[in-house]
Amino acid sequence: MSDAQSTGSSAASESRPIRLRDALRQARIEAADRIGVVVELRDAEVARLEILNEALDPLFAQVPEQVDLFDRGVSQGETPRLWIDVVAHILMGRDKRIYRFVQDTRFGRIVLAESHEVPVIVDAVTDYVARRMIEREHAMVATPMPEPAPVAAKRRGGFGMFVLGFLLGALALFGLALFASLRNL
Repeated sequence: MSDAQSTGSSAASESRPIRLRDALRQARIEAADRIGVVVELRDAEVARLEILNEALDPLFAQVPEQVDLFDRGVSQGETPRLWIDVVAHILMGRDKRIYRFVQDTRFGRIVLAESHEVPVIVDAVTDYVARRMIEREHAMVATPMPEPAPVAAKRRGGFGMFVLGFLLGALALFGLALFASLRNL
């Protein structure tokens, strides 16, 4: 009976490494497939963002050249993004089919628009660009500075006036002390 157990255990130990080796090989193949899928998904995201970027070309062609608020471009990092300016960008949603137009604020990120449709996002970006240009105009308007009141000639001898005041005060105290002492006599 012990021979049957040892024979069974030796056969099991021989089959496990082979099975593990096959399992590792299969896991590596699956990981490579997943990496390929991830790369394909990222490429698909970049392609969709570039389609949107091309749809925005007519809008940005109308922006005057002296307005340097917008720096549009697709960044191909871990999360591809279509940047509109320093604080606003478009990225793909979790399902990789929905466009999400977001703006970073000091209170966190806010979603300005979200849609599967390119024209809806183009309209949202158009509204955003218009608001930013109006904000720029308001910031560029120079409010007239009130003219400062004419200042008399700068007084010199501020320290001399202090010394004079100190001496006059000391003389007044000395005179008061002298008067009080003569009165007590």
